[in-house]
Amino acid sequence: MPAQSGILAAVPRVGRYLTFALKGGCDSREALRALAKQCAAEADVVGLGASLLRALGKSVDGLLEFPVYSGAGFTVASTPAALWCWLRGEDRGELWHRGRAITQTLATAFTPEQAIDAFRYGTGLDLTGYEDGTENPKAEDAVAAAIVSGKGAGLDGSSFVAVQQWLHDLERFDAMPRAERDNSIGRRLSDNEEIDDAPESAHVKRTAQESFTPEAFVLRRSMPWSDATRAGLVFVAFGKSLAAFEAQLKRMAGAEDGIADALFKFSRPITGAYFWCPPQKDGRLDLSAIGL
Repeated sequence: MPAQSGILAAVPRVGRYLTFALKGGCDSREALRALAKQCAAEADVVGLGASLLRALGKSVDGLLEFPVYSGAGFTVASTPAALWCWLRGEDRGELWHRGRAITQTLATAFTPEQAIDAFRYGTGLDLTGYEDGTENPKAEDAVAAAIVSGKGAGLDGSSFVAVQQWLHDLERFDAMPRAERDNSIGRRLSDNEEIDDAPESAHVKRTAQESFTPEAFVLRRSMPWSDATRAGLVFVAFGKSLAAFEAQLKRMAGAEDGIADALFKFSRPITGAYFWCPPQKDGRLDLSAIGL
């Protein structure tokens, strides 16, 4: 399957997330062609937003606008962007230089909006100390969940991705009794075992992939982030469509039954966007589905 290799690969030691806005009145086609060659060689992941496709006069079936939800004490933000790049590697300085090169490649048509430096924590932990992505599908199941197939050339091998930057209130989290922390996640920190009698608001119960009809499997590739004063998780979920993530987010927000995910007690998403990640072909991103 000609998917971007970074989608199915393990989370790297360090990452850098870049988002870009489209400059008004600019033709982005040449910049995108140059980016298609530049990023495929590095196992970086590139996603195109709906606004960019509209500017090109194109569309990809299934690419949506990120929804907005709100509840008692929380809001799920929607912050669409034209273009998203996930730079992956082992050296933060090397990623910074790669990001600079990408920004220069795109400069004729795109303006940088946000850059987030992220990292792998331990064996793949969230900064709360709990394991992230325990129920991730693996091997063939990961491909089935994350990668488009049966849609034809230019689409097969592509993927859809949901990206959210979550801001943790770790002081509040640390002040919670251990039992409350475990019940908020739905797993015990001590052994990562699921808690059968956890409350319905537990994150594990809100997002149990097998509990949806149809089942809502996504491939998570999230990484912690921090800056001088704040920290959290860049949540990244790839899917063969956005339907699985949409179902999970709707339930997390309590839109079905009024029960909001306990994560909102100590964390909140400050960004939210969807992108379409084109496939690869002959050592470059395959943009034929949008005429490039």
